[in-house]
Amino acid sequence: MSEHGNPSAPDAGLNDRPEGFRRVAAALAERGHPHPARWLAQSARTCAEAAQALEVQVGQIAKSVIFRRKAANPADEVAVLVVASGDKRVDTAKLTALVGPVGRADAEFVKSRTGFSIGGVSPLAHATPPVVLIDRELFRFDTVWAAAGHPNGVFAAAPAELLALTGAPAVDVTEAS
Repeated sequence: MSEHGNPSAPDAGLNDRPEGFRRVAAALAERGHPHPARWLAQSARTCAEAAQALEVQVGQIAKSVIFRRKAANPADEVAVLVVASGDKRVDTAKLTALVGPVGRADAEFVKSRTGFSIGGVSPLAHATPPVVLIDRELFRFDTVWAAAGHPNGVFAAAPAELLALTGAPAVDVTEAS
């Protein structure tokens, strides 16, 4: 498998793409990220689909998992985004130790807090900034691929670049293998 993948070319017809994809592409450009958002011919809603489309290992997919941080008042609940390697599962006990009690986030919560639909949640350019954590297991790879605001959108980054793009810390938040 290719380490860097072989997605379609950088998107030339940006205005024809969905709003979430355009928002991520603009955020990447504003931050001077060297790898523009790319539009894939097929959906990459799951880690397996993304890995197949990009011709990379499943672990190189930087999946975005949204949790709902619990609060006494549901209106005060915030989104917690864990960016983890596609071949790992988030350990909710470790996550709770870092951010407090969390629960599942349904599709409506994800869309309202991030501005993205499940399957296309990007690590950046959210409607409301979430608490963001980057799992250190991503550092096993030189290059990882993250969603770019739509199931057909992706962008490449070194794990350290994800830290810089998001301002998030690198933490241990996945289950032991």
